[in-house]
Amino acid sequence: MKPVSETPTEASDYAAISFVFGSLLAGLAASARSREEIPRADLVPLSAAAFSLSRLIVHDKAESWLREPFIAEEGDSKRPKGRRLRYAIGELMTCTRCMGAWSALALVGLRLHAPRAGRTVTAVLAASAGNDALQAGFSWLCAHANQQAAADTRSHIASAARPAA
Repeated sequence: MKPVSETPTEASDYAAISFVFGSLLAGLAASARSREEIPRADLVPLSAAAFSLSRLIVHDKAESWLREPFIAEEGDSKRPKGRRLRYAIGELMTCTRCMGAWSALALVGLRLHAPRAGRTVTAVLAASAGNDALQAGFSWLCAHANQQAAADTRSHIASAARPAA
């Protein structure tokens, strides 16, 4: 990420984003005092759900309508649009780690204020993250098997081409 001096933003633009996040976090913390605590066991599925939601927002084609006001997308390339706050929001929406913090805030808020709905949304998004992990693992295994098969074929061809002694 470029320093503020190299972007069409001001420090106050990032301060505004931090203020909104901090205010929402403080509001959630204050309202949590009267709510049932989230069990520690729920942190792993919440983490997976935040990962999945942030990837969905930052990368999935289905969510391009959400990014469109802030991000110029050309192929696999994404760059923030505009100036000042619009540009800063665009930077936020191109970063899965950054969006992950906002996703976690939203999911924990939903879990605290509508526990049943929060558990359902978390389960769907966590299962999606599990699917992503399994798909990535399967792709890696297939690529590894294909590389090994190609290497075995090259070795077989090379040994067949050698003259007998």
